[in-house]
Amino acid sequence: MSFMNTPLRSIVASMLVLSAPLASASVISYSSSLSGAAEAPANASPGTGTATLLVDTLAHTMTLDVIFSGLSGTTTAAHIHCCSPLPASGTAGVATQTPSFQGFPLGVQAGTYQQVFDLTNPASWNAVFINNNGGTAASAEAVLLNRLDDSRAYLNIHTTAFGGGEIRGFLVRSVPEPEGLALLALGLGGIGLTVARRQR
Repeated sequence: MSFMNTPLRSIVASMLVLSAPLASASVISYSSSLSGAAEAPANASPGTGTATLLVDTLAHTMTLDVIFSGLSGTTTAAHIHCCSPLPASGTAGVATQTPSFQGFPLGVQAGTYQQVFDLTNPASWNAVFINNNGGTAASAEAVLLNRLDDSRAYLNIHTTAFGGGEIRGFLVRSVPEPEGLALLALGLGGIGLTVARRQR
């Protein structure tokens, strides 16, 4: 009996079919915790926050969610900077809209923010970042995505107390938890075995 006729073939086929959507997923997730200690230079701000960035590489959109509270000063600006010389270290120029994200809550010490950006639209970017990275929104998007994967882009919130930035955090690509991967493998294997039994 050849390999192609064995139950193993069914298991492998089932696993490949079910895992294909994962391999071709277009949405990439990045996240960060924001703090004064992560600023450059570091500061003793009691402010904290979180940022989650979902980039859809097929639709060329970027969905940003930010939650922050406890700032020493009131907000004056917020944006993503790119690209620092080293991963998770140093400073960089502003990559996204200036002086601040469209609609970001200003003049407050706490708040939430959600916005979807069209990465093909030059208005979603800092013109200087576009000019320094290929001259088009598409080239700017490619650079930002590469540097996000290198942990060389960060989000920070500027305030009246810290003009250079009160809290920030480098955005890090999210990966599935090992437990989640193990459950996925078990599920795929179980489905494969079921298919194999039916074929018998």
